[in-house]
Amino acid sequence: MRVPLHHEGNHILAIVFLALAAMIVPIWVWVWKIAPAVPIAVTAVCAVFYLALVNFFRSPKRRFIGDRDRAVVSSADGQVVVIERVYEPECLKCECMQVSVFMNIFNVHANWFPVDGEVLYVKHHSGRFMAAYLPKSSTENERSTVLIKTDSGQLVLMRQIAGAVARRIVTYATPGNEASIEDHMGFIKFGSRVDLYLPLDTEILVGLGDNVKGGVSLIGRLSGIPQSDNNSNT
Repeated sequence: MRVPLHHEGNHILAIVFLALAAMIVPIWVWVWKIAPAVPIAVTAVCAVFYLALVNFFRSPKRRFIGDRDRAVVSSADGQVVVIERVYEPECLKCECMQVSVFMNIFNVHANWFPVDGEVLYVKHHSGRFMAAYLPKSSTENERSTVLIKTDSGQLVLMRQIAGAVARRIVTYATPGNEASIEDHMGFIKFGSRVDLYLPLDTEILVGLGDNVKGGVSLIGRLSGIPQSDNNSNT
């Protein structure tokens, strides 16, 4: 079955294909008669590399099946690496439950909205490119912050974080947009993580080390009690 590719990969895949072709064709022309094993080996290595790149930009169609009422769904594929109570200083300015998902290069790297609601705030921050699994990456790495107000009045913050390899974060959300857990919120290229900051009374339904799927896996369920957003930068 054909798996669709994310449009963020179109430009990169085209450039890499042309570059590999420009390298392989001369090798076949000039080396084939002298050492036929060389162009075969080079072509095989290039093919494996290109297929791995194609695999990175895959974008399977997904649909959340379950009760969407107060649902918090994973924004990314990967492994749950953080579940802890923290203070979120940028936007919420209060203590929250942080749930972080680390993506390796083999995961789908599209990011989904974690909740249904309205986008209130979006901000991109320049920063470092430390390994995304390090705690300091949440505040020091290249990152993008998105604040969403759910239909029940609760505030959920999502942060895309670049890693040691990732060099570009793409965020589609803009203030005033409708957020839907079935829609892509953005894309992070080449390894990274996503942090979710949830109200303290959220029922967390995952554990450390769990593998989750973006747009599919239920991370938690909100209490439904409205929050004040007076302290948020909206």
